[in-house]
Amino acid sequence: MERDRSSVSAPAFWEGLYAEGRDGWDLGGAAPPLDAWLDAGGRFASTDTAAARIAVPGAGRGHDARLLARHGYRVWGFDFASAAVAEAAALARRDGVAVSYERRDIFTIGADYAGFFDGVWEYTCFCAIDPRRREEYARLVHSILRPSGTLLACFFPLRDGDDGPPFPVSRPEIERLLAPGFDIVANGPPAASAAEREGLEWLVRAERRD
Repeated sequence: MERDRSSVSAPAFWEGLYAEGRDGWDLGGAAPPLDAWLDAGGRFASTDTAAARIAVPGAGRGHDARLLARHGYRVWGFDFASAAVAEAAALARRDGVAVSYERRDIFTIGADYAGFFDGVWEYTCFCAIDPRRREEYARLVHSILRPSGTLLACFFPLRDGDDGPPFPVSRPEIERLLAPGFDIVANGPPAASAAEREGLEWLVRAERRD
C-alpha cells in the first residue's frame, strides 16, 4: 500500500494506466453531479463583468471542462498525464469549445495562479492523490481561489478502507480538511450520480475564507 500511495505522485503511474486502457474513472462524458448542478441553476460567480474563471484539477480527458465551457465559463484544465491533456485538447477542438489545458503537477500551480480563479470544480482528483497530501491539496485549492471564490467538490468514494486509487474519503475528513480555509455553504448527496457511484458521493459547495 505504501508503494501504491507513492506511485500516484508520479506521472508515469497515470501514463501507464492510460496506455493500458485502465482508466475506469473516465465516464465517457461529463460527471452527472456537475451536469445536474448546472441544470438546476447552480452558478459560479465572477467579481467582474467577464465570465467566471474555473479550474478543473485532474481534468483527464476534459469532459467536465468542456461542459463548463459550454455554460459560458472560462476554463483551465490541469492534468499529470500528457496523454490525457492531448486527448482533452483534441476533444475541445472537435466540440468547438475553448478550454485552456496544461500538463502540470497540480501541486505546482499555486505559484502561477494565486487568487486567480473564481471557482474550482473538484471531482476524482482528491481521491487520486496520495491521502497524505490531502491537507496540502486543500491549501492549494484555497490559494488559487480568489477571496469568497467557490469550491464545488463531489467527493468520492464514501466508504471504509485505505486502498486505492480511488482512495476512500469520509464526511468528517472532508469537514476537517476544509475547516481552516473554507465555509461550507451546502452539502449532501448529488442530485445525480453514475450508476456505479450512487450512494458513494458527497457534493459540497464551499466559499474561500480570507
